[in-house]
Amino acid sequence: MNHTSHKKSKVANAILLSLLSVTSTVTATSALAQENDAETPVDAQAQNAEENLDVITVYGRHNRLILESGTATKSNMSLMETPAAIVVVDGTLLREQGVSTLQESIRNISGLSQDGNNYGVGDNLAIRGLGVNYTFDGIYAGADLGNSYNPTRSMTNIESIEVLKGPATGLYGMGEAGGIINLIEKKPQFQEAYEVKASVGSWDSYSLLFDATGAINKDLAYRVVANREQSDGYRGLSDERSELYTSLKYVASSDNQFLLSAAYIDDAVQIDSVGHPVRLIDLTMFDTDAGSLTGADLVNDTAESGGLQLTDAQRDELAASLVSTDGVQPFDLGDTSLISPISRPNEGEEFRIKLRQDLVISSDWSLTQQLQYRTYETEYIRQTSAYNYVYVDRNGTTNLEPRAPLVIDDVLYPYAARRQEYRKIQAEEKVWQYFIDLTNTWSLGDIRGEHLFSANYEDMEVNYTQWSIWDADDTRSDAVPYILDIRNPNWPTGTFEDYNPSLRSKYDKDVSSWGVSFQEVLYLSDSFTARIGGAYGGVKQTYQNQFSDGNPEYDADDDGFTYNLGLTYMYSDSLSTFINHSKGRTAYSVLGSLSEEDNRPDSESESWDLGVRFTALNEQVIGSVVVFDTARTNLQYSNPLYEDNIDDPSYNVDVPEFYYDEQDRTTGVEVDINFDINEQWSLNANGTYQEPRTEPGAYATSTDEEQTKGIAEKFASTWLTYSHSFEALPAPVKFSIGVTYEDERTISASAFGIDYAFVDSYTVWDAAVSYVSDDWDVQLNLRNLDNTDYYSSAMYLGGLPGEERNAKLSVAYRF
Repeated sequence: MNHTSHKKSKVANAILLSLLSVTSTVTATSALAQENDAETPVDAQAQNAEENLDVITVYGRHNRLILESGTATKSNMSLMETPAAIVVVDGTLLREQGVSTLQESIRNISGLSQDGNNYGVGDNLAIRGLGVNYTFDGIYAGADLGNSYNPTRSMTNIESIEVLKGPATGLYGMGEAGGIINLIEKKPQFQEAYEVKASVGSWDSYSLLFDATGAINKDLAYRVVANREQSDGYRGLSDERSELYTSLKYVASSDNQFLLSAAYIDDAVQIDSVGHPVRLIDLTMFDTDAGSLTGADLVNDTAESGGLQLTDAQRDELAASLVSTDGVQPFDLGDTSLISPISRPNEGEEFRIKLRQDLVISSDWSLTQQLQYRTYETEYIRQTSAYNYVYVDRNGTTNLEPRAPLVIDDVLYPYAARRQEYRKIQAEEKVWQYFIDLTNTWSLGDIRGEHLFSANYEDMEVNYTQWSIWDADDTRSDAVPYILDIRNPNWPTGTFEDYNPSLRSKYDKDVSSWGVSFQEVLYLSDSFTARIGGAYGGVKQTYQNQFSDGNPEYDADDDGFTYNLGLTYMYSDSLSTFINHSKGRTAYSVLGSLSEEDNRPDSESESWDLGVRFTALNEQVIGSVVVFDTARTNLQYSNPLYEDNIDDPSYNVDVPEFYYDEQDRTTGVEVDINFDINEQWSLNANGTYQEPRTEPGAYATSTDEEQTKGIAEKFASTWLTYSHSFEALPAPVKFSIGVTYEDERTISASAFGIDYAFVDSYTVWDAAVSYVSDDWDVQLNLRNLDNTDYYSSAMYLGGLPGEERNAKLSVAYRF
């Protein structure tokens, strides 16, 4: 552990120790209040009001299934009536699966997957192949507007997950085209409860959690959740995390309630930005696969063109190193990784504090307002590039240095990695966010309705600095040694700072956004429910360059109108259908167009949904089938003619670095089913079949429509649980089995001559055994039962290996 990580860990541990003292005081206060008021029950109005606190996320439960949600409309609507594509995952399922991060939970939700541009930094997820917004109870949870830093969100303080698919700019501020992942946090309860939970697992993993809640008096309740976990991680992808969540609920009256919550997260998560790389050979230059090539096929370009001149023996050696999957699939490194010891984990420190008020103004009017302040600081060093060049055409020349096989002193290194870059990132983000929602319920004859007036304002300040070092292919720093063999890397010695880093970027950015919206929910009859919503918002971004001469300042202003239109028809209490159309806008980062003449336009998005929802067996089953078509415009892609290394033969900064006229479009069908069969059996199943397509822009190197990078066409998951009672045990034992399938995903990069490369499809089996009593929980989770080799995430010209077979044992005690 480096000095910074050790220092942060000491701070976090001190906070956790202080927490135990605070908790003891709160517990004593609670006990004293109960002792002094032993003959007086907790105010019944306060307990009833507790159910109405979370206007956005109140659940009606029946047979353990969640049947209501407010994420889609900010109204507490039955899912059967909601005219939008939304999936809700209950905390019980997450606990059965033993998930600890958002990354591990996505298997439960159709349409939700890893983003194809995931470079290993935090949570980069996609809904229907498009970007997402992350929120905690509807409030910003980090990572927007092109930021290259990103927290990894844990499930420690999460009760459930709600995913709204499609644009939702009007309800949640700055929006992404894919939708919203809304994480519902634990809340204070007036009934006293305590839990201690410990777990151990593979790769020297452990965690310790403490959760306490109860009434301080009849109007005030508290909750404290603390967690400490650490793991060496598969392939050295280590992580350590200290978390502290505190909240106070104050019931001023049955009509006026406040929730004050705070969170502190200190983590260090190792990054693998390369994974297993594709060996770069342009197969369009041949009429066979790479494994069939001979040295005679690897013809040298002319010396006058600048192409690398290999001897006949070197060409034979290079051809002999090739296998049939080279150029189209990642090269299997086994347990070896290309995570250099120079790299440092993403050491993030997050603090957020939020105040929420829920006020019932009258029998028809209610108001909810939320104010949040959030800070996030991060520092990490990640390795990028590390390309193994074999035979690549660049600007009409084969093996043009430095994009060529590595030869040093007439010795060829067929498995060498070139153009390595290490990037050190320091970033700090501060965000203020305010939301206000005013609701009015009304009726006119047989028609009922609900007006929702919303307004929001956000202000974000970002300070960002990046340094880089390279191997000898770039002279802007002292040279880091080439990796001579990716199968057995020779790592550099020393630290990042020893190589005379080059300052590549330093800026301050301020983003302010605002929005106003109106929504009408209409209950037209017992059969028809409609939703009509519109919003107008704007984003202003100011960029102050602290690096270049003159410190130029740029700004960008974007504003526009978005809307949602939906209609639900209830055939019966157990069958409904809905149609939804929405339009959204996503403000791009000002960093994408740093010139006064090129104020990059917003990305627009459109989504159509046609769905069927159903329940059966007295609402023990709830499911949905949704057909969708969604698209996002003005996507950024690199200009292959741009090169900012002055020593490169192709140096050219007189052309645009990026173009912005690509479009992503995804059409498909999603299925989600939750089945509480009886007290013994339960089932969660979901599946997605989609066609994610990237439609090229006018300046793209290829005019062909391609499968969107990193997004699978088919994926599905099932989790089945059976509870069995044994005579010797007072509570049943649960046996669970799960299976996840994901289709192949593309990792192509036409700029490197790789027109089609992919990571293969995979199927992974998991299992769990748990015993849950009134006081004790014991649970064993087994993942990847048959030890399948697979890639969990598509990287840039590579794949991130999924974890091998592993186990986790958890024990919890409640009192």
